[in-house]
Amino acid sequence: MLGKTAGGLYWMFRGLERAENNARLIEAGFRIALTRSTNTETEWKSVIVTSAAQKGFTAKHSEFNSTNVIDYLLRDTDNPSSVLSVVKQARDNARLVRTALTTEVWSAVNETWMLITELLKNPVPDTDLPEVLSIIRQQSALVRGALHGTMLRNDIYDFCRLGTFIERMDSTARIIDVKYYTLLPSPALVGSRMDNVQWETLLRSVSAHRSYRWAVEEDYTATNIANFLVLDRRMPRSLAFCASHIAENLEYLSEEYNDRRPSLDMAERLAARLKGRDIHSIIDEGLHDVLGGIISDVAALGAQIEKDYRFIH
Repeated sequence: MLGKTAGGLYWMFRGLERAENNARLIEAGFRIALTRSTNTETEWKSVIVTSAAQKGFTAKHSEFNSTNVIDYLLRDTDNPSSVLSVVKQARDNARLVRTALTTEVWSAVNETWMLITELLKNPVPDTDLPEVLSIIRQQSALVRGALHGTMLRNDIYDFCRLGTFIERMDSTARIIDVKYYTLLPSPALVGSRMDNVQWETLLRSVSAHRSYRWAVEEDYTATNIANFLVLDRRMPRSLAFCASHIAENLEYLSEEYNDRRPSLDMAERLAARLKGRDIHSIIDEGLHDVLGGIISDVAALGAQIEKDYRFIH
């Protein structure tokens, strides 16, 4: 496959995953802000920090409030990671690789672009925000469903899945890290009701609230939730799940092309770092430091995948 085509597939699904993650982050910020009646600036700043958009945001805005943050992450075309920007990029990439996609996948991406463009043509009022965020998540799921239901399991499918899992692993690590490092105003509040409410909110932000109840059946504590989001391989947004599937898709590509490339070694090392770990050993090591290392390693792995398969985007 041409590197340009592989890159188009990979970045199409990274963009769609990023749009969904932005919607989830905004919803988490919205819910957390509702738990406090005053001084919500810290919560909205944490949403911007988590999305790695602080530099661009502060260049345009001086205040971290709901109006500025929501508009910047949803609609601002100067923000290359806003929902509007990444959905447009995903659609542009889909046009580039249209002959590699089934009719169903192309139609789902095109429908998503048209619907999101219409929804976000004006600022979104707070009263409409839950519905708009829900539609963004549903459209991302629609494209994923078309991919799973209609595409051959070949190298095209593997590049699509790599884009999804690289983006998802980065996002989950950032969400956990920002809770651990930024949201709680004082270490004295660890284990408090506010602490537990914020952990519950983060579970909801990755659609894991009900799954946690089914899988864990224990109280909402920082340790239990961190374990679920970092190490539980049954949870499709956990770091361990994403790492194992990145390695799996790269292994399939290695077999397809009969050529083992450095990104596969990096992915296997990343997955091995999480396999068989105990959450208490990670907390003792320093959860923030571990997550920072994972975010850095995922970025390096993404760059290596681009190099190995000669993406042009």
